[in-house]
Amino acid sequence: MPETIRGFMTTNPLILDAGCNVIDAARAMRDQEIGDVLVAKDGSLCGIVTDRDLVVRCVAEASDPARTTLGDLCTRELAVLDSEASVDEAVDLMKEHAIRRVPVVEGSTAVGIVSLGDLAELRSPESALGRISAASPQA
Repeated sequence: MPETIRGFMTTNPLILDAGCNVIDAARAMRDQEIGDVLVAKDGSLCGIVTDRDLVVRCVAEASDPARTTLGDLCTRELAVLDSEASVDEAVDLMKEHAIRRVPVVEGSTAVGIVSLGDLAELRSPESALGRISAASPQA
């Protein structure tokens, strides 16, 4: 049986409400040393925001981060994986959609997130990306 992503995904992803502003998301990412947050509206997953989104879609556009909500900023067309999906399915989905992070769900509940770095660590630990992904975060 192929290995599932459940075994190496990051569990307990940070989920913020669509009404939160960019400053809240940036501080949460900083405090938790992460590069993305999942976005929920009325309790349902509705998007994802990355640190790059904060820069490209908010700061570079001279939007007010205190007034820009995650609902305004997030990528809404989410590609998600079931926690029982295989590693190959994760790789294929990332390639198909040209994405680096994929929320992992059980039913309608987000239970994790799998990143390109996670896949590199698993599949190619001696590659540059695999070694970088395995390294401890720098302050």
